Amino acid sequence: MLLSISNLNKTYKNGVKALNNINLEITTGMFGLLGPNGAGKSTMMRTVATLQDPDSGSIHLDDIDVLNDNHALRKVLGYLPQEFGVYPGVSATELLHYFASLKGISSKKDRNKIVDYVLEITNLSDVKRRHVSGYSGGMKQRFGIAQMLLNDPELIIVDEPTAGLDPAERKRFLNILREISQGHIVIFSTHIVEDVKELCTDMAIMYQGSILLRQSPNDASAELEGKIYTKRIEGKIEDAQIEYNVISSNYNPDNSMNVRVYSESSPGQGFTKTEPNLEDVYFYHLNSQGAVVED
Repeated sequence: MLLSISNLNKTYKNGVKALNNINLEITTGMFGLLGPNGAGKSTMMRTVATLQDPDSGSIHLDDIDVLNDNHALRKVLGYLPQEFGVYPGVSATELLHYFASLKGISSKKDRNKIVDYVLEITNLSDVKRRHVSGYSGGMKQRFGIAQMLLNDPELIIVDEPTAGLDPAERKRFLNILREISQGHIVIFSTHIVEDVKELCTDMAIMYQGSILLRQSPNDASAELEGKIYTKRIEGKIEDAQIEYNVISSNYNPDNSMNVRVYSESSPGQGFTKTEPNLEDVYFYHLNSQGAVVED
C-alpha cells in the first residue's frame, strides 16, 4: 500500500502558504508528521482526507486518484480530527450503530459484530452504555478511534490526538494506535516529540508549510552522533546562545540551566559529549530555520 503526495501547494486568502510543494511517499505502518503548531500539519491532514482542496498537486492511494475521486478515498479512510463533537444523551453503542449505518453496514448482525469489535479494541466495552458526552477526554479520543475503524479503513489519519490527555490516557491511546497500525497506513500528526519516538518507524518534520526532514527516527538521531554536547551553566541563556549553537535547554531546581549544543567538535571546556535523541533532531532542524519553539 502506498500513499503518494506530489507537489502539493496551498495558500490561504490571507497570504499564508500552508503547504509549500509537499512531496511524500508513505507506506504501511505508523508515520509521524512532527512540527510545531502552525506548521501546516492540519492543512495537510485535511487535504489528504479530502476535506479541503489544494491549489495544486496530486495525491494517490495506490490506484485511487484522491483529489479527483473523493468518494473512492472516503470508502477506505478513517479520520480523527483534533476535535470532534458527539451527540448529548446518546450511548457509545447507539452512536456506533448509527455511524455504522451511515457507512453502509445495513445488516444488524454485521453491525453488532463490528461495533463489539471496535469497542473491545478501544477498551470501551465496560462503558458502552454510558453517554459519550460524559466521557473523559481520553475516552472520547478512544471513541473517535472506534468510530473511525467501523469501515476497516486502509488509510488512517489522526491529527494531534494526544494533546491534553493525561499520561495514563496517552499511553492507552498510543497502544491502540500501535495495534491498529498493522497492515494499515497510519499518519500521526503531532507537535509532541515523545509520541513520535514511542510510536513511529518513519517520520517527517514540517515547518511553515515545508518538509524539513524525511527520515526514520533512528536514522535521524544517528546522523547527529558525536555532535551533541551538554553543559550546566549559571548565566543567562541569551549569553550561551550568542557563544554556542544551543538547540535546547532546561532549568534545574537551583535555577542553573542545562544546555544541549550542536557542534562538529567540542565547543569548549566543561562540555560533555552526549548521545543524541529525537528531541535534538527536532530542535536542530527547527533552529536551522530560525524557529522559536518552547522546550
